[in-house]
Amino acid sequence: MGKPTGFLEFTRELPGKKPVEERLKNYNEFIERYSDEKLNQQSARCMNCGVPFCHSGCPLGNVIPEFNDAVYRKSWQEAYEILASTNNFPEFTGRICPAPCESACVLGINQPAITIEEIEKHIIEIAFDKGFVKPRKPNVRTGKKVAVVGSGPAGLAAAAQLNYAGHTVTVFERDDKPGGLLRYGIPDFKLEKWVIDRRIKLMEEEGVTFRCHANVGENVRINDLLREYHAIVLAGGSTVPRDLKIPGRELKGVYYAMQFLKQQNKRNAGLDPLAHANIESNIFSENLLATSKNVVVIGGGDTGSDCVGTSNRHKAKSVTQFELLPKPPDGRNEFMPWPTFPMILKTSTSHEEGANRHWAIATKEFVGDKKGNLKALKVVDLEWKVTEDGKPSQFVEKPGSEREIPCELALLAMGFVHPQHEGLLNELGVDLDSRGNVRATEKEYKTSINKIFVAGDMRRGQSLVVWAISEGRECARKVDEFLNEGVSFLESKDQNIVLAI
Repeated sequence: MGKPTGFLEFTRELPGKKPVEERLKNYNEFIERYSDEKLNQQSARCMNCGVPFCHSGCPLGNVIPEFNDAVYRKSWQEAYEILASTNNFPEFTGRICPAPCESACVLGINQPAITIEEIEKHIIEIAFDKGFVKPRKPNVRTGKKVAVVGSGPAGLAAAAQLNYAGHTVTVFERDDKPGGLLRYGIPDFKLEKWVIDRRIKLMEEEGVTFRCHANVGENVRINDLLREYHAIVLAGGSTVPRDLKIPGRELKGVYYAMQFLKQQNKRNAGLDPLAHANIESNIFSENLLATSKNVVVIGGGDTGSDCVGTSNRHKAKSVTQFELLPKPPDGRNEFMPWPTFPMILKTSTSHEEGANRHWAIATKEFVGDKKGNLKALKVVDLEWKVTEDGKPSQFVEKPGSEREIPCELALLAMGFVHPQHEGLLNELGVDLDSRGNVRATEKEYKTSINKIFVAGDMRRGQSLVVWAISEGRECARKVDEFLNEGVSFLESKDQNIVLAI
């Protein structure tokens, strides 16, 4: 630990943010950096825990107390090397991770947790500034070739690890640039795309090849990959959105959240937002704008929050967000003990910018005008029954609460059900589980077809970016073992935790 009394002297402080009225004028990131003094103080709060639960809270097994100590001592290269040993992309997780490590922080038992996520972001950005981040080229190539299908966080992590192991890796991406969800799912105001470009350039210098506009199962034949590559990793994500099949669903003005968000990210990149509209299922064939409209976002998660922030930047007339479940508590209760990840009320930076939030509410009908345009939503309030452990189980409609609210743009942000089956998966004939995800064991990541592996949301269902990176790393290790007849020198998450303790 850097300072034995640090957690007694300093409290949790987050970096400053630009004023709402300023950040709504553009799509740039708006969270500022700590001063040197504040960064030192925040790292000083990390305690010498007997058992640092933050290790297990982090899906990557990041060695958090050790890099906090290095930050306190201003040993920046040491801090970077510790962080990079477990996390391929801290510049991503430092910006968009919900930080389950902080929920497991021992200090969080009776004080606000360490600002682990922000410290992580500062380590990697300082490392880039100081020139510590350099291409890691393998000394020897194995002669084995691996195809990675999908360039989201799971695919990128798998590609990076397999490249470090000496294999020749090609990443196939159906979009115009690599990044997957990172590039076209997450708004620029949370993750500017030069951050992705910087990492892709580094990976290319390390020897990874990227092939864009390469939709495997469509314009790239899976049989060609099976012949050419010694192993294939499926990392296409969970991309089929959950629908709301109620009367009026066909009206003009009802769209999936990703159709809306992807268009805006393409605009920010100076691209035609309607390009490839007939090819990609998540691009709609007309411009989707919230300007001067009453917007209702149906779904209370992160994707819904991203729609709120984007709609406010479009200068929507009003922005409302619905959540089917009841409003969560402000803090932990007896059903959410430390160090579990608590389901508590979260107010995102997009919510701070303006949104009418409603809980325990259901949409019963999309109401249209005579021209087929959405004009209102018919909604009803709900009363929830909870189980003995405090979880909502059943709901009934509250009598007399049914009403219509004005709405010209409804965005469905209710999560994703499974990966796209049409094309690649159907052509492969790979086994699926009961939820429609690609079936594979968690320890082996093998599919039902020889030499084909799967990682990320395509295997486990929709999840966090940090889980996708973890899956990509662990899958890469199993692929390496497969190619090396049971031997791999890539470390696993479990090994990292044991070494840290």
